[in-house]
Amino acid sequence: MTVDGKITTRNFSPVDFTSREDKMHLFRQRSLGDAVLIGHSTLKQDNVRLGLPQPDLREARIARGQTPYPIRVIVSNEGKIDNRLKIFQSDISPILIFSTKRMPKRTRTALRQKAILYLSESQHVDLAGMLGALRSQYNVRTVACEGGATLFRSLLERGLVDQLNLTIAPYLFGGAKAPTLTGLSKEFLPASVHCSLTNMRVVGDECFLTYRIKRKAKL
Repeated sequence: MTVDGKITTRNFSPVDFTSREDKMHLFRQRSLGDAVLIGHSTLKQDNVRLGLPQPDLREARIARGQTPYPIRVIVSNEGKIDNRLKIFQSDISPILIFSTKRMPKRTRTALRQKAILYLSESQHVDLAGMLGALRSQYNVRTVACEGGATLFRSLLERGLVDQLNLTIAPYLFGGAKAPTLTGLSKEFLPASVHCSLTNMRVVGDECFLTYRIKRKAKL
């Protein structure tokens, strides 16, 4: 995020204001997960495959007993997902979509050819239930969440985040309509989230921070 706490512009454009080291940092964090999780809006904006371009990261995963690529997981409450996105054009790892019965039938038909669908009867995806399914059905123990802010906030509200990796980039965006780490909501989180700094390093003008999520306290 920027020095003033913005994770993108008011137009929600893809993040392109960080260094090559930050992008490599993202790949390294992604490589540690048994699964990589992303919200549909962020996937649509960034149009990423969620792969690992670096052979050494894939080799390190294999050495740890993991698959070469993490399972790719998409969350969407409405399920209006374009099957032409780049993620569906590569078969490097399974794609799981957690959505609801609000997903249009035509979309279901198209996506079932490229992904495994989990559609609930409720209006919103049960995130805790999703993580439970990943654990029990796919032996997933570590999930790397790459956003966006709405999904991250929802995970925080439910106490489902263990660690936060945050890069501070040397820019100021300003403006109320540019989202922060927890989105654009004017409401406070239901409870404050306490973090413990476990690592910090500076590369050039960027600061890379790792926090352990400690506990919740009522506001």
